[in-house]
Amino acid sequence: MTASGELCIFADSISIRLIYRAFHHSTQSSCLAVSYHGRWWRPGLPAMTTFKIPISRVTWRRFVREVKLFVTSEVGGKARFFIAVLMSLLLGISALNVVSSYVGRDFMTAIESRDSNRFILMAFAYVAVFAALTVTAVIFRFAEDRLALLWRDWMTRRLIDEYLEPPTYFRLGATGEIPNPDQRIAEDVRSFTDTTLSYVLMLLNGSLTAVAFSGVLWSISPLLFLVALAYASAGTLLTIYLGRPLIGLNYDQLDKEANFRSSLIHVRDHTESIALVHRERRLKTRVLQHLEQLVANFQRIIAVQRNLGFFTTGYSWMIQIIPALIVAPLFIRGEVEFGVITQSATAFATLLGAFSLIVNHFQSISSFAAVVARLDGLWDGIQKAKTMTSPISVRESKGQVGYENLTLRSPRDGRILLHKLSISIPVGTKTLILAPSDTVKVALFRATAGIWQSGDGNILRPGNDQLVFLPERPYSPPCTLRELLVHTGREKAMANSRITDTLRLLGLERVLARAGGLDELKSWSDILSLAEQQLLAAARVLLAVPQFVFLDRLSTTLEHEQVKLVLRRFSEHSISYIAIGNSNGAGADYDAILEIAGDGSWRWKPTEPVAVVAEAGASTAPLP
Repeated sequence: MTASGELCIFADSISIRLIYRAFHHSTQSSCLAVSYHGRWWRPGLPAMTTFKIPISRVTWRRFVREVKLFVTSEVGGKARFFIAVLMSLLLGISALNVVSSYVGRDFMTAIESRDSNRFILMAFAYVAVFAALTVTAVIFRFAEDRLALLWRDWMTRRLIDEYLEPPTYFRLGATGEIPNPDQRIAEDVRSFTDTTLSYVLMLLNGSLTAVAFSGVLWSISPLLFLVALAYASAGTLLTIYLGRPLIGLNYDQLDKEANFRSSLIHVRDHTESIALVHRERRLKTRVLQHLEQLVANFQRIIAVQRNLGFFTTGYSWMIQIIPALIVAPLFIRGEVEFGVITQSATAFATLLGAFSLIVNHFQSISSFAAVVARLDGLWDGIQKAKTMTSPISVRESKGQVGYENLTLRSPRDGRILLHKLSISIPVGTKTLILAPSDTVKVALFRATAGIWQSGDGNILRPGNDQLVFLPERPYSPPCTLRELLVHTGREKAMANSRITDTLRLLGLERVLARAGGLDELKSWSDILSLAEQQLLAAARVLLAVPQFVFLDRLSTTLEHEQVKLVLRRFSEHSISYIAIGNSNGAGADYDAILEIAGDGSWRWKPTEPVAVVAEAGASTAPLP
């Protein structure tokens, strides 16, 4: 029992709240209230959450499709079971609420008529109804939570599968058309599943409530029923009119929040570099700029909510007086009992709550539309990335890395970086690539990996299991040493002795000791230097034994002797390497050199006779 005489019974996202409120002069009302995700609302009171943006027909169709896919998926059986349970409980709750309204009427009539026997009987009836509602509400909450979690798990797994399908995630990041895909997968999916389920249940609950209490209200006063319809309709139209600015303002809020958070994460992930170069002031300015944008946008949202609140709050308070204005004269004339006044207030508030879903939840509905639109944008971005075609054709070819009339351009200004490269590098060839600009080197490295879009021509290369790429900066995610060194799915088949022997070949015994064994989870970027991480990447190549390895500027992270050690180990394991680097010591470690000039022309120079084919059998390509 609350301080204002309200008795609350809870049920999940749609939590049932029966309110027992004493009016002045012993007038009393009990009404239904619903809680969405822990935030209470009483019929007529504005919702306490905020959201955004309209939904197009395409978005709506995709929304319906997602619901259908979930219901018919491999977890659809469980989903349909929970839906059936929730529907049954909603029917039970609606029936109990109607019973409660009649029990409340007779309870108040017994007080007014000073009938102690009837008062005691109705008091016990009230307790029985409340007990039944409590049990029903708790089971309802459990079923809704399980269904929401089931849906979120299924949808998140599906999105992750699509997003991490090569090269979808890279293309999304490269284009920048879909900001913060991580937030959309982690947070928007949760909001989508939870809120969709809540709104569906809210709509069903409202429909059942409207059917159940329309008859009750009509039996009390047809005029009161018509007033409820007119009042709810007018309130809905005015709420949409006053709250429309929220649709535009709220849509950007999630991204502004994400940008602010990502700027702080950037500081956390680069603390050492920031401290060394003393860029704190500039980073602070950037973080505060994101904060200012966030605050400014939210201030505008608050201003619109204030204006909307003037109307919705007044709208909610009028609900309490309208039934009394219509039914009280009937009581004064002796046409109805005193308890009918409280019953009419309950029925009017409950029915109006069912009719006023937009008034009560406009802010949350606009926010939910934003979440749907953001997920719709993510799905669109994923599908575009998956179907994106490049004029650079990458085809699988065993035993060689070849280029046919390959031209690479700068994505910014279209400037030619490499002009009509045509060579074939067979297995067994050790190649060095030289260029005056790192841009050209990176372009060829990425084009061979299939992630450079600007240019045209053909690339022939082995499959991913026979061609491994080592980027300039090693990638060392948190994992065990075994997982870091062995390809996914082969961990159990790789003998410990082979892993430790490979580490010794590269002088990494101390890393093994610091790791505490092969199966201890570590954050490698925190405990290892870049050189050690790069040597571990080389060890991974030695364990995989591909035909080719493409190396991007090893000398950036490794010392000269370490580079020579790595190349020697690759040769000992019959791994052909194509290295981007400089000409220091090239003759001793490479069979051929590809020199790329600043204008995009190229020259092939074997350091000794090897079976490497250049265009038209020439060792030097003509200038473009």
